[in-house]
Amino acid sequence: MRRFLPRSLVTQVALLIGAALLVAQLVNFALVLNEREKLSLAQNQGPAIARYAAVAADLAQAAPEFRGAVLEDASRRGARYSLDAASAVAAGETRDADVEARARKSMAEAGAKPGEVRATSRTQARRSGGGEVQRLVLSSRFGSLWLNGALPTPRPDPYLVGRLAAATAVLYLIVLGASLLVAWRLVRPLRALTEAAEAFGGRDEPVRVEPAGPADLRRAVEAFNAMNRRLVGLLDEKDRTLGAIGHDLRTPLASLRIRLEAEDLEAERQRMTEIVEETAAVLEDILVLARTGRSREATREIDLGELVEAVAEEFRLTGADVAVEAGERPLLSLQPVLLRRAVRNLVDNAVKHGGSARIAVRREREGAAILVADRGPGLPEEALERVLEPFHRGDASRNRQTGGTGLGLAIARAVAEAHGGTLRLENGSPGLVATIRLPGEQC
Repeated sequence: MRRFLPRSLVTQVALLIGAALLVAQLVNFALVLNEREKLSLAQNQGPAIARYAAVAADLAQAAPEFRGAVLEDASRRGARYSLDAASAVAAGETRDADVEARARKSMAEAGAKPGEVRATSRTQARRSGGGEVQRLVLSSRFGSLWLNGALPTPRPDPYLVGRLAAATAVLYLIVLGASLLVAWRLVRPLRALTEAAEAFGGRDEPVRVEPAGPADLRRAVEAFNAMNRRLVGLLDEKDRTLGAIGHDLRTPLASLRIRLEAEDLEAERQRMTEIVEETAAVLEDILVLARTGRSREATREIDLGELVEAVAEEFRLTGADVAVEAGERPLLSLQPVLLRRAVRNLVDNAVKHGGSARIAVRREREGAAILVADRGPGLPEEALERVLEPFHRGDASRNRQTGGTGLGLAIARAVAEAHGGTLRLENGSPGLVATIRLPGEQC
């Protein structure tokens, strides 16, 4: 069926809603027409039935010698009554059962005791003035005779069908128009989203789509704009990362080339080995950073206090001044290997630049926090965010002995964000304080 549907959303909505409305309006038209015809008949025939019942009641109460006068007095304003041996409604003539039931009920309420009742409608030519007149013919058994009455009734409204059809068509157009307006309001933002997505080539700023339409669609547009901003940020970070990788790998490779060209390779073997190890460390950090957000490590319940104690013990075995503040030991469901790497990077940064590290674990309202403080000189306020970027070192000389690879803090932040948390650096008194905040229910 898809082959027969138009591709445009507005056209599809117009076609489907139009078809559904058409069926609904046709059904509604038939029901309303039927009810209006019944109502019109009841309004037109009601007075005539009441007049006939009144005459029948008067005739039943009158003495035989006065019945002729009763019928003559009632036969006016176009109505004619008579007592005849035969019914005015022939046995084979089309009868109206609904009118017969209403006439029988009206006669009983008026005090007459109706026997058999017959009713039909006839259209007759006017005796004068031309045209036609609609008459209701009623006949009821009155002893051995029949009380026959022919009463004029208003003709059915000839324009009823036309008026109902016009009202149905107007309602159809109004509802269809409103539906198309709603569909157009939905399609305009979607079309803008499509054009913005097609226009974005990855090399320039994305086109911002103005939120429009219903609240749900406005939120979708705002989410699209936010996604575009994040995408541009990722592309910018990719460019910076590739540039830094090229810079960091070019230097050791150039050094290796110089040493390979030297006459005494044996004397340079140790230094070349160190260069290879440094290059391998850079590549390892790059791979860790790249895989942090997609780590397949399973989460499990861990004791944060026990984890930081284990990291601190690693550094103490190398002679580093690392201490853990005694305190709370919250349990959270996390990826322990990744988190241990992040804490290790923060402690290593503190030891290198501040000479020591002090670790503390705190319970928080919606999770927990790990604080790593040093006693170094700290950083300028404007550099606190920059040092979290990949390959950005606090040491402007880019000396690996003091500046490292420039990926330690970036990896720590990526690990925190992979857990839905944050990493923030603040200047203490003295030194620098790095805080990892981790969300989650404490076990």
